[in-house]
Amino acid sequence: MSLPGMDVAALEQFLRDRGVPVRGALRVELISGGRSNLTFTAADDDSTWVVRRPPVAGLTPSAHDMAREFTVTEALQGSAVPVARTIAFDAQGTALGAPMTVVDYVDGLVIRDQDDLATLTDDQVEASAAELVRVLARLHEVDPQAVGLEKFGRPTGFVERQVNLWASQWDRVKTRELADVTALHAALTEALPTRSAASIVHGDFRIDNTILDAADPGRVRAVVDWEMSTLGDPLTDVALMCVYRSPVFDLVLGSSAAWTSDRMPTADTLAQSYATASGRDLGDWGFYLALANFKLGVIGEGITHRALRGSDSGAAAERAAEATPEFMAAGLRALKGHRK
Repeated sequence: MSLPGMDVAALEQFLRDRGVPVRGALRVELISGGRSNLTFTAADDDSTWVVRRPPVAGLTPSAHDMAREFTVTEALQGSAVPVARTIAFDAQGTALGAPMTVVDYVDGLVIRDQDDLATLTDDQVEASAAELVRVLARLHEVDPQAVGLEKFGRPTGFVERQVNLWASQWDRVKTRELADVTALHAALTEALPTRSAASIVHGDFRIDNTILDAADPGRVRAVVDWEMSTLGDPLTDVALMCVYRSPVFDLVLGSSAAWTSDRMPTADTLAQSYATASGRDLGDWGFYLALANFKLGVIGEGITHRALRGSDSGAAAERAAEATPEFMAAGLRALKGHRK
C-alpha cells in the first residue's frame, strides 16, 4: 500500500545512516494527515518511532516548520515539560523530499474529539485539564537561554507583529468583506500592551496536542505539535488555549473537538488556574483574548479560501469561514472597556 509523502526504504536507510539500529522489516503507517503535518508511526521488531513531515501539497512551509519543531523538542529534553525523546532530523529532506523529524513513540491517550473524551470520567477530565494548565505554566517558566533557545524567536515587539501578521493574512485569504475585521484590527492596534513578557510559547496548546497517560489521564506524557512554537508573549498561549474553548471552533476543525466540550473547564476557569499556577498577572487580558479571536477568525477564513480554490476539500472546509464573524465579534467584546 502506497503512503503519500512516505518512502519506507529511504526512511530505513536514513535511520541506519544516523546510527539508529533497525531490526527486522520496517513497518510504517499514517496516523494523521489532512491540513496538518503528516504523521507516521514506524516500527521494527524492537522499537517504534514517530515520523513527521510537511503535507505533500496545499499549505505554506512556514506553518509546518520541521526545524522549529525538532529544535524546541530537543531543547526541552530533561526539562519540566514532557516531550518525546528526539532521534533524528533530516533538515534537507534527503530521505522523503521534505524535512522530517523522528522521535520516540510515546504510548498513551490522544483525546481529539468528544467521542474520545467520553472515555474519561468527569474527575479524569478535570484532572487532565488542570495538569494541562500546569504544564503550560511550566513551559513558560523555562529559561530559553538555559536550554539553548535564546535565538529561537524575537520576543520584543511580538504582539504587535502578531496583530500585523494576521491582518495581512486576512487580506490574502478573505472571501468577503467584514466590517468587524477592520474594526478589530484597528482596536487591537490601539490597545497594544505597553509591556509584554517573554518565554517559549507553544503556539497551539490544547488537549489534542498532548499525549495523556492511559492509566492516569491527569498526567501528561508528552506535549506534541511544536511547529508553531517560538519566543513570544506567554499570555498569547494562554488566551489562545482559552479561545479554543469556543463552540464555533468546531467549524474550524470540522469536528466536535474535545476541547470545546462543556465538560471542560470554562475559559475563565482555565485563565484563573493558569494565573495561580504561574504567578503571572493577566493584565491586558482583554487584548490577548481579542488577539486570539482575531487569529482564529482569520484561520477559519483561510481554510474556506483554500477549499474554494481546490486546495482543501469537503463541506467542513467550506463551512470553516462561518466561524469568522463569531470570532471577530467575540474579539470586539473582549476589548470593550479595555484600557491601556
